[in-house]
Amino acid sequence: MGKDTIANIITSIRNADMDKKGTVRIASTNIAENIVKILLQEGFIENVRKHQEGHKYFLVSTLRHRRTRKGTYRTIFKRISRPGLRIYSNYQRIPKILGGMGIVILSTSRGIMTDREARLERIGGELLCYIC
Repeated sequence: MGKDTIANIITSIRNADMDKKGTVRIASTNIAENIVKILLQEGFIENVRKHQEGHKYFLVSTLRHRRTRKGTYRTIFKRISRPGLRIYSNYQRIPKILGGMGIVILSTSRGIMTDREARLERIGGELLCYIC
């Protein structure tokens, strides 16, 4: 059984969001830093800081809980491509989540980016996950 760092990131954030935790701690890797940076830019995370324990680095992120009149609602994180089944798309076939309200995170030849950035640069890649 291999490590799926992207699924670990998504699961950690989803579990902390469902449990209404204020912060979540994620192991720091290049992929994790890029995904958290995108979540910070899109407003799903309030802030992030790098924390060291021994020889390991962690990203400590403060989650933003969005509220409605009936209380808080959950942010939906869904993994698309996985180690057993990789899903690739060109820029024209990148799915629009909720008519463009959600975001898709892609791994492209120019790094990890959102679906809007990939469409503007006209490049496709591996569909990592979507968030709405």
